[in-house]
Amino acid sequence: MTVLVDPVQEAARAVRAVPDPEIPVLTIDDLGVIREVETAQVRGRPGLRVTITPTYSGCPALQAMVDGVVEAGTRRDVPVEVVTRLSPAWTTAWMSEQGREKLRRFGIAPPTGERAHRDGPVPVGLQLRQVACPRCGSRDTEEVARFGSTACKALRRCRACREPFDEFKTI
Repeated sequence: MTVLVDPVQEAARAVRAVPDPEIPVLTIDDLGVIREVETAQVRGRPGLRVTITPTYSGCPALQAMVDGVVEAGTRRDVPVEVVTRLSPAWTTAWMSEQGREKLRRFGIAPPTGERAHRDGPVPVGLQLRQVACPRCGSRDTEEVARFGSTACKALRRCRACREPFDEFKTI
C-alpha cells in the first residue's frame, strides 16, 4: 500500500521542527517564534507563508531562523515566504510547556511568571526572584550576571549543588 504524502504539509511539519540557532534543544515553534504557518501561492506555486516574531527586534539569530525555515521548505521542493512581524512583541508566555521542559532537561532554568503585553502601567516590585536550579531543584540560587551566553539569558549559581546555570529571562 502506497501512502501519498502532501509535500506542502510535510514542509509545514519540517518548518515547525527547525531548531533555534542559539538553543538547539528547542525548536523555533517551542520558543513561540512561529506565529503562523499557512498554505499560500509562493512564486506561482503551492507553498507556505510563515510568519515569525523574533524574541526581540535586534535578535542576532533572526537571519539564521529565516534561513532554517526556507531550507526546510526547499529540501521538500516547497517554496516558502517568511514574514517577520514585530507587533505584538514576542513574550515568553508564547513558549510551549514542552519547550520549557526541554530547557529544564538541558540545564537552563525556564522563564518563570508571565509578563503580559497589555496597555497600561507595568507593575514594578522589589521582590527577590526565586529561580529553581534545573539540576537539583533548589530555590537557593543567586544571579551572578544579568547576561549569560545570550542576551535572553542570565547567569545564575545554585548555592545547594554549587553548579552554575543559565536562566531564560521572563520577557
